[in-house]
Amino acid sequence: MAIRTLSVDWKLDHPGVQREDFFGRTSLSSYDAVFIDPETISRRWTFDVAPGGDGARRTDPQQDRGLGRTLSAWMARRRTEADDLLKRGGGLLICRLRPRGEPLLIGSDSGEERLDRYSWLPSVSLVDRQHQLAFPVNGRFVARRGADVTVEECDSPFAAYLSRFAGNVAYSAVYQDLLSTPIDRFATVLARNRVGDIVALEIPFDEGRLVLLPPLEGVSPAQEAEALIEAAESSAARAGFFAAPDWLSAYLVPGEEDLLNELAGLEERHATLSAKIEEVRGRLAETSRFNKILHTRGRFSYVPAVAESMRTLGFEVEEEADALRLRSEEGDALVVAAAAEGNAVGLPPYRHLLATVDRAVTDGEGHHKGILVVSGSRELDPKRRPTQFSPEVLRGCQSQGFCLISSYALFKLVQSALADRKADHAPARRALLECDGEFRSSDVS
Repeated sequence: MAIRTLSVDWKLDHPGVQREDFFGRTSLSSYDAVFIDPETISRRWTFDVAPGGDGARRTDPQQDRGLGRTLSAWMARRRTEADDLLKRGGGLLICRLRPRGEPLLIGSDSGEERLDRYSWLPSVSLVDRQHQLAFPVNGRFVARRGADVTVEECDSPFAAYLSRFAGNVAYSAVYQDLLSTPIDRFATVLARNRVGDIVALEIPFDEGRLVLLPPLEGVSPAQEAEALIEAAESSAARAGFFAAPDWLSAYLVPGEEDLLNELAGLEERHATLSAKIEEVRGRLAETSRFNKILHTRGRFSYVPAVAESMRTLGFEVEEEADALRLRSEEGDALVVAAAAEGNAVGLPPYRHLLATVDRAVTDGEGHHKGILVVSGSRELDPKRRPTQFSPEVLRGCQSQGFCLISSYALFKLVQSALADRKADHAPARRALLECDGEFRSSDVS
């Protein structure tokens, strides 16, 4: 079902989406679905009103040449339009969830009016016997950043939208209720972070719906627009949200109880299967952690993977700030691990290893074997990678008696060690410690 859509300060690239500024002339209520990003709204006063001594931005309507009254009137106008869109038009208002931002305090004889990015939101009060959801009066848009998003299991098309871009969701705020209202009784929670904070929410306004969504990163405006329109069209044809009252379970139609029992059994089996899936997924992540030496880079991914590989070979590994320290019965070593952006690792990692070994000598620790682990051409299959170090690096390692080993050669040693965990891996350790120059698999005897 085709719907009329409007994008307000939300960059969406789609021929079917009209675009407008928050302070433009087009009415929100003249569309079926409105996408709005409130991030830039507060710029209207943060650029023109300087903060006072207490850090708050204030303006006096008697002296600001109409700025305060104009902003207040705009907020009231957009609030009325949004209310009409949701309650009278049964439309969709999809808003990005962001912090409230810096407020503006507008002085008056009766007190101060506070404006922020969300002052245009319409209000709704949803009540059952024990609880009440008053939005946005009791709502808090708490600044909190993260990418730890878990999409809830529900039939909302916007949950499917979040699942589609699960790796690109980067929330900058979470929604909380001041009275700790059980929001699930009144609205549909679409996603939470790992500690249970709401990062996406769908609130019913009579026949309409207000949807709060977190921002995305790394997704083109065209991709996002296509997915949002698809979700909006599916949502427009979907029945509204109505919380089931407590007494409804006493009014069952024939066959309903059997289906409820069948559903309960399936949900129990689903919970058991989900727990098993998470267990196996954890074991898989534990087992495949060595693969990182083949394609990652950096001290938080590549270096720990190299350290874990050395432990698998039987070394005691101590991770220091700029190197790995290995200990074993066959001897000790210092390791520098470097992954190149391009095809080959250059001289800086070699010089770093040279300085590390020299520092150990001058500190009185004695001479240590130097091992340089390199990874280049990471986008290629390891079997098809060209030489992963420069000729200067090879000459330096040969002259200093350092072992120069590629990540793929180290990975093959790890594969062999894991294939027979009871075997003695001393030959592999000895081969690394006795190697001068490039390490080859044939060095292991």
